[in-house]
Parts: sequence; C-alpha cells; structure tokens
Amino acid sequence: SYTTDTKSREENKKTLENLYSLSVDIKKIRRLKEWVLLQDVAYVKEIAGILQEMGADDTTVANIIESCPEAILRTPAEINSQRALWQLVCQNEKQLIKLIEQFPESFFTTEYQQNQKANILFFQEQGLKNNIITRFLTSAPTIFYNPVEKNKNVIETLQRNYLNLGGSEANMKIWILKLLSQNPFILLNTSTAIQENLEFLQKNDFTDQEVLQLLSKLKGFIFQLNSTTMQKSMLFSKNIFKCSDQELKQLVLKCPALLYYSVPVLEERLQGLLKEGISIAQIRETPVVLELTTQIVQYRIKKLSALGYDIKSGNLESLNGTKKDFEVTYGKIQSKKERPIFNPVAPLHIED
Repeated sequence: SYTTDTKSREENKKTLENLYSLSVDIKKIRRLKEWVLLQDVAYVKEIAGILQEMGADDTTVANIIESCPEAILRTPAEINSQRALWQLVCQNEKQLIKLIEQFPESFFTTEYQQNQKANILFFQEQGLKNNIITRFLTSAPTIFYNPVEKNKNVIETLQRNYLNLGGSEANMKIWILKLLSQNPFILLNTSTAIQENLEFLQKNDFTDQEVLQLLSKLKGFIFQLNSTTMQKSMLFSKNIFKCSDQELKQLVLKCPALLYYSVPVLEERLQGLLKEGISIAQIRETPVVLELTTQIVQYRIKKLSALGYDIKSGNLESLNGTKKDFEVTYGKIQSKKERPIFNPVAPLHIED
C-alpha cells in the first residue's frame, strides 16, 4: 500500500519535523528506507506517544524508529491492537518495550493480527509457556501468519506419527513441546512433506525406534528436508566411508548431519578435515565432527596444536561439541600439560 517510486516525489516536511523533534537520525532512514519519508501520511507523534506510554525513553523511541522506519506508517489503532496482542504473553510493558527494541520488525508487522491472536491462544492451549511463545513471536514471526488450522494440522500429523512409531501417549505432549521449542519452523512445512520424510526413513530400514531417535536428535530439522536430498547425502556418505547399508545406518544415527546436510556442504567439510591431515578412518570413527564448519575445525585444531596436541594421531572427540564443550576439553588438556610432574624423592619443605 506504500509507494516506493522515489524519483518524482518529495519528502514529507511534517514527517521530517516530527522525526527531528524526537532526535531520530534521518540520514540513517534515508539510507535504509527513504520511501517511508515520501508517504503523505505518517503517525510519528502518535507512535512515539504509544511507545512512551509503555515506558520507552526518548533514546529507545529514536532507536526503534531508526531500526524500523515503517513503524510510523502504522495507524495508532493497529499498534494498540498489536500491543494488546503481545501483552497476552509478556509479563509486563517493560518486557514488551525491550522486545520491541530488539525485534521491531516482528512487532510492527500488523497485517496478520487475527491469525496471530488465534495462534497465540492455540499455543497456550497446547501448554507452551509464554516465554517460549514470545521467543517465537520475535525469532519466528512467520509461523503466526499461518491460519491456526494449518498449525493445528501439522501438530496433529506429528502426534499421529509419534504414536505410530511407538511413542507413548504419556510422553507425546512433552515430545511435541520440546520439538516445537527447539525448532518452531517445522510449522511452516506441510503435513504431506512430514509424512513423506518419515516414510523415506522407514524405507531405508530405520526401525520405528531409530526414526524416533533421529527426530529427537535432529530437533525437527528433518521435516525441512526432502527424500531426494537425503538420498543423495546418504549415497555420498556410503561412497566416502566405503560402508554397508547397515554400517551407514549406524553412522547416520551417530551423526544425523549426514542426513541433514547437502552433498556440497558435506564435501566441503570433509575436504577441510583432510587438508588438516585427518584421515577418513578418523572421521568415520567420529562422524559428528562433520557438524562443525571448516572455520571452527581449523580454529580448534590450531588451539590444540599450540598445546602440542597432535590431532592426526589422536581421536577427534576433542574437536567436538559446542563452543562451551570445546573450552572445557581445551582447559583439561591445558592443565594436564601444565601440571608439574611429582618427584617422590624430592625433599619436602615443611615449615616448623
């Protein structure tokens, strides 16, 4: 509904004056979204007023408008509705303002308010905690744009499959909530895609128990794949590691990334490891190392080498894990290296 033709139009003087009065960096807006300044109608004072009412100070108001200039094109009625909507899951207005400052675009996308409200209420009914729903609103806002029936359909498909794979009724709710909180984007998939991916795994001789294990390990990312890419990735791994179907299956269960990453990604990571002098046998022993990017692997090898730790002759476990896991491993190797060797015959200096 807004024009982006900037050539023949002039900036709205009233908008500029109102932005100046709020100490907003207009140069920044011109650089990012000049078209906002060309609109005939803007609600600068009104939107600033609503934000101030919620407890935002002048600097915060200016930051929000600079980060998301189109906020001033929303009507006060739209913003008040959005405010009421987000208050369903926010503890207080202080938290709400903090979220708006961090994620202004999520808040100022007001076109889907009916769907947003229906989905918020649906997620609350499912037992998702409000702090998880606020995380969804800010980091995965698109799942709220779906009609609520679409999200219900996907969740029902997941529940049905969980029970069909031997999952228990008692654990189903916890499993679904965990899956959603780890990866809300699974809701953007269709029920058909979810069904096809599960059938692909079963056709490849993964038992129901193993499929459930994979779903939990992959945090729902498996639903964003398709059978063609999974087939290619598995074939690539089979050729590289020269293994049987059964051995490949065990490797995939150990490292679901072999299923999840595309062939070019796996190839690049494998080459990166081989360049560091690591053998295929070592990678096969610890395939989880392929979950790390080449840059992370190089950085970690460099740090360990500085301690005199030779990765080529050791196992690759020391490279694995999150940044925190690696720091713990690194610390242990470092303290082992620095610890003085105890000499049993050295005289002990004991004070009287």
